[in-house]
Amino acid sequence: MARAIQAVKWAKNFVDDVEFYAEDAGRTDNEYLARVVEAVIRAGATVVNIPDTTGYCLPHQYGDKIAYLINNVPNVDRAILSCHCHNDLGLATANSIAGVIAGARQIECTINGIGERAGNTSLEEVVMILKQHKSLNLYTNINTEMLNPMSRRVSDTMRMTVQPNKAIVGSNAFSHSSGIHQDGFLKEALTYEIINPVEVGADESKIVLTARSGRSALAFRFHKLGYQFTRDEVDVLYQRFLLIADSKKEVLEEDLHAMAKQFEAAAV
Repeated sequence: MARAIQAVKWAKNFVDDVEFYAEDAGRTDNEYLARVVEAVIRAGATVVNIPDTTGYCLPHQYGDKIAYLINNVPNVDRAILSCHCHNDLGLATANSIAGVIAGARQIECTINGIGERAGNTSLEEVVMILKQHKSLNLYTNINTEMLNPMSRRVSDTMRMTVQPNKAIVGSNAFSHSSGIHQDGFLKEALTYEIINPVEVGADESKIVLTARSGRSALAFRFHKLGYQFTRDEVDVLYQRFLLIADSKKEVLEEDLHAMAKQFEAAAV
């Protein structure tokens, strides 16, 4: 306690905005944590960081911890409570959202969720959660159209590949390969996409042709390539498509061109 107070006072001699970082707050007794927070705010801290350093907390536990501090630290209104969550159990984003719902007003996060061990809270995830769930009455001033370009810049600079199924910025985030999903998406995008890829600076949604794809997806991809096949023609092409799809993971653009040319040649 004495060291915490002294450290804040020293820092206050040099800068006005002092953030105190309560290492391993996630596993710290709430009553003791509240006394430390009260003391460092009195010493001049303007931001108090409540880290789940080991990624141990469940969302309700982390949210309750923030709520406890708000309700039990008399001078808490003189500082901003900040969430700093790690992803060791895959809960960094969920815990951060629970924290701001409980009253924290800052989330410390990283692009692509990079960070120590399993990483930190992903900036792109919390930004879009708050944007999608307007009923929370929480917002950021992030330009969401920069999320994907920035993700790629960080990935290239740090030589850290983003996993394909990563939320918001993964290469498969707006890809559809299941036949039922593809058909529903083509009829009404909102059926299977809650975010327009343009909104986050991503490429357009992709219909990926696999053995699970249906006729509507095949017809759509042919149309995108400039072929105007009738429904009956697509039925015929679909049988050829299934043979190719069964032999490889994904039917590519060159496969479709070859199928189309073969079909047109046979029809002459």
